Parts: sequence; structure tokens; C-alpha cells
Amino acid sequence: MLAVGSEAPNFTVKDHNNIPMTLSNYRGNKVILWFYPKADTPGCTIEGKGFRDEFKNFEEKNVVILGVSLDTVEENKAFAEKFEFPYPLLCDVDRDIALAYGAVKNKDDQYAARITYVIDVEGKIAEAIESVDTKNHASDLCSRI
Repeated sequence: MLAVGSEAPNFTVKDHNNIPMTLSNYRGNKVILWFYPKADTPGCTIEGKGFRDEFKNFEEKNVVILGVSLDTVEENKAFAEKFEFPYPLLCDVDRDIALAYGAVKNKDDQYAARITYVIDVEGKIAEAIESVDTKNHASDLCSRI
């Protein structure tokens, strides 16, 4: 995991709508960057629905939610549409983001680790969470941010 206080590595990658997303475009906002292993699997669905259900509360606090997996645009699009996720799911098929953030060990890894980073308004790591309770993760984060 990246150290708290370190610069969050910038990236540009396509989201589930095939739109390029760049982390540095969100300077001035807090960002929750949550990595999940596989679209439309039980734990990832529970976690994603938690962020969906808390989305308006995060928005009121000027917090951007970005989900990240190694899934394709098509897989993440189906996942986002099935569960009506109002936030972007980033498609890290080349594993560049996951490598930079320690969610995979190498390019051959099939799934990202279930980890989360909170990035502050200046683009620094404010929190690095490597143990996630999928049922309460979003509400726990929302209550303390």
C-alpha cells in the first residue's frame, strides 16, 4: 500500500462508458479510489451498492467515488447498469493503476486486491485501507470523511 502523505500516482484510463478519466482532473475534491476484484461478483456487488447508496452523501461532502477493477469496459458497463451505479468504474485492463497503487503484484495477476485509498484535495494519500468490510465500507467511510 502507498504511504499516507505520499503523492497519489496520476493516471488516465477509460471508464465503463469508454470515457477517459484522469485522476488529476479531480484536484480540489477528495477522491475515494476503491479497488475490487471482479465485476458482478457477490462481495464486489455488496461494496458497489454501498457506494451507490451513500453516493448523494459523498457528493454533499465534495467526495468523488471511483471504482477500479481489471475488468473490460463491457464487463464494467454491464455491472454499472445492472446495479445503477452513479459513479465511474475504471477499467484497468493493462493493470497500470493497480500496479501503481499496490492492488496487484504484477501484470499477470488476474484480480485486483480489495483495497481503498482516500486521496485529499491536494492529490495526496490521506488514508490507505487494506482490510475492507464490504457490507459497511461505504457507510463507514462516509461517516468519517
